[in-house]
Amino acid sequence: MSDSLYQVFADAADRHPEVTAVELPAGEVSYRMLRGAAETVAALLRQTRGEGVARVGLLAGRSAVAYAGYLGALRLGATVVPFHPEYPAARNQRIRELADVDVLLADAALLPGGAPRWADRLAVLALTDADVLNPSATAPRADLPPHEARPDGPAYVLFTSGTTGRPKGIPVRHRNVLPFLRHNIVRYGVRPGCRMSHTFDLTFDLSVFDLFVTWGGGATLVVPERSELFSPLDYATRRRLTHWFSVPSAVSVSAGFGLLSDGRKATTLRHSLFCGEPLTYEQAAAWQAAAPHSTVDNLYGPTELTIACAEYRLPRDRRQWPGTSNGTVPIGSLYEGLEHVVDAETGELSVRGPQRFDGYLDPRDNVNRFLDHHGTGPVKPRHYYRTGDRVRLEGGHLVHLGRLDDQVKIRGFRVEPGEVEAALRGLPEVHEAAVVPVTRAGVTELVAGCTGRPVPRRELLRALRGTLPVHLVPRRFLYFDSLPRNANGKTDRAALRALAEETADAVPA
Repeated sequence: MSDSLYQVFADAADRHPEVTAVELPAGEVSYRMLRGAAETVAALLRQTRGEGVARVGLLAGRSAVAYAGYLGALRLGATVVPFHPEYPAARNQRIRELADVDVLLADAALLPGGAPRWADRLAVLALTDADVLNPSATAPRADLPPHEARPDGPAYVLFTSGTTGRPKGIPVRHRNVLPFLRHNIVRYGVRPGCRMSHTFDLTFDLSVFDLFVTWGGGATLVVPERSELFSPLDYATRRRLTHWFSVPSAVSVSAGFGLLSDGRKATTLRHSLFCGEPLTYEQAAAWQAAAPHSTVDNLYGPTELTIACAEYRLPRDRRQWPGTSNGTVPIGSLYEGLEHVVDAETGELSVRGPQRFDGYLDPRDNVNRFLDHHGTGPVKPRHYYRTGDRVRLEGGHLVHLGRLDDQVKIRGFRVEPGEVEAALRGLPEVHEAAVVPVTRAGVTELVAGCTGRPVPRRELLRALRGTLPVHLVPRRFLYFDSLPRNANGKTDRAALRALAEETADAVPA
């Protein structure tokens, strides 16, 4: 097997040069064409920054620039740092600083007014799809040195929400990703002719499955039009997908609009995977009815354990589905080669093995995140990563019971309510703030309880969207003279959640 993410793609390009690697709404791109585009981008990066390209910021969505850019950075042995086009400038500025990005590769379509302010004094290479797919004859590809695989080098750095309001950087090395790719390419029979969904943004680690499981098997990444992302069944049927991968809430949102019950069937789907948040039996049943020939798999894993580390496949016969204490599909068992411990019959899951990352970008974030690891010293292979997730063995399968702390998932993104609360408290009208998750019909939203001068919801949203990504902005705001307290004088989050649930049907003002 290849020993770098880029080599995974390059080996497939050698075997299947004329197979379609990416099907864009505007046309198909073969493995040969995409490899050429990646080499063009790699050469232009060197031309822009010089030979010392170490960390490449990637500001692009679902475009040829995004895919050629990701591969082009890896072609140079650089680390990819994805940026979300819709994240606030302050957050992208912080990520740029924490990751020490030395060049920004951007889709020119996202920069109508020029380079973003958060990229000030940073080398910026803005390209169009035409630039990478139809380069000029003078494109400097001939000067590229051979690709040098460095399994110990970071392939990408992603950032998650942090309790202090400072995003936590997670470097994932090539050697962490490769076992995951090997396992999933085989498990899901990925090969030429397979047509794979692409529902995840590049800032979400599950997108690495989209890209590199697809390319590692010589399959086709089918890039949706924007409208198709809001209607999974339309996307799957119109584009003749064979493999589906999304967060479970995509099912609930689609079902809520009646898009899973209109009689249509996604008959081409053979495998359906869900990850990023708990998969309920209601969601699994709705999807199985819409994709009757597909297996349904529930995957589990934090970014620190490289995309996913556990899996469970539901039997096709619903009568054989195992009952669980919380109505969610089990996360099953861990991948071969990984070891785990649970600190009680119902307790925290901790994992070690080749997919476990080697520690956060800032060593201070390692404190209390690994068993038998103290302070900010090096993280050793023997250390188990503490997931912060509670699990229990039920009927021979691990079942995910929720977070030990207050961290929740919104549309698959990890969210620390503390970060949202810090942003709320930073507003002059807000004195105290507590944020809780409320789940209705399989969709989780954030509700904020505040004290201080009530502010119209529209003004709060406008203020928060200047500092927080959209998935961190609460859906509703409740005002109190004093936040609910428990007997110890602490904020009573359970009481706040109950109040939020009581008012769930109210139309936000």
